[in-house]
Amino acid sequence: MTTDTPARLLQLLSLLQTPREWPGGELAERLGVSRRTVRRDIDRLRELGYPVQATKGADGGYRLVAGKALPPLVLDDEEAVAIAVGLRAGAGHAVEGVDEASVRALAKLEQVLPSRLRHRVSTLQAATTQLTSGDGPSIAPETLTVMASTVAGHERLRFAYRDKDGSESRRLTEPHRLVSTGRRWYLVAYDLDRADWRTFRVDRVSAPFATGVRFPPRELPTGSAAEYLRQSIHRRREAYAFTVRFAASAEQVSARVPAWLGVPEDDGEGGCVLRGSFGDHVEWLAVRLATVGYGFTVREPDELVARVRELGERLTRAAGVGEPGGPPRR
Repeated sequence: MTTDTPARLLQLLSLLQTPREWPGGELAERLGVSRRTVRRDIDRLRELGYPVQATKGADGGYRLVAGKALPPLVLDDEEAVAIAVGLRAGAGHAVEGVDEASVRALAKLEQVLPSRLRHRVSTLQAATTQLTSGDGPSIAPETLTVMASTVAGHERLRFAYRDKDGSESRRLTEPHRLVSTGRRWYLVAYDLDRADWRTFRVDRVSAPFATGVRFPPRELPTGSAAEYLRQSIHRRREAYAFTVRFAASAEQVSARVPAWLGVPEDDGEGGCVLRGSFGDHVEWLAVRLATVGYGFTVREPDELVARVRELGERLTRAAGVGEPGGPPRR
């Protein structure tokens, strides 16, 4: 029997957060109290803002329903470990669609995990590997969670950074946003030593340290961190400016193209044109454009045209089209 009222309320809330209806008698048996005490505890949860719905009947039932706000979740050990492992697996690979919100959730969860559960999560993570992942470099989830915490708390962040040429430096920054490009994570931050905004590839960051010093948020030179990153990549010498026409509307294409790559515009001829820049391997860009799912024509640059043509030829050979015994040409 749970005699401590707060502990009993947490246990009751944990039971109600499972997707089922609980008869009053079963709740009383689980908690080791009377049905009258269960009814009083249900009233207390309602006073705290939890939308508990009661049904009439011989044994009356209770269930937690959707409300206007998300109530705090109560997780048991196994649930907490499962969620943390899932978030760490996603954060460790810059997979498109796993954005800063997921990293913030991981930071919040790991902050309150008891040490015994944190050890279980780390052990399980170290003992497993994924068959598939993003094709960018992997990142320690701890690095992302430290960064996400400083972004959310407006806290200065210090870290070691390795530039493209391999030179090492120490940076003291005011972090603004984390941005995922689909295969890499970037930190957009104000560099205090250089008195200017900078973008940092997270896979080149090591030993991130939250200093505990708070700062008032600064305003970016551009409207969003994603746009600032896009412009920053474009300014770099390795960036490729490209123009691609899709045989689909701008609305259709924008639903399948990340905003950082560019914003498609209707061309008035039943298609749309995408202009943008990309600062990494042009071959990856060729593959990314092919996965949009609509017919397209690369107008520039010539290197991207060549890579798309080469990719098409490789895929054609892989499919055996035109070879003896292979699928017929259409």
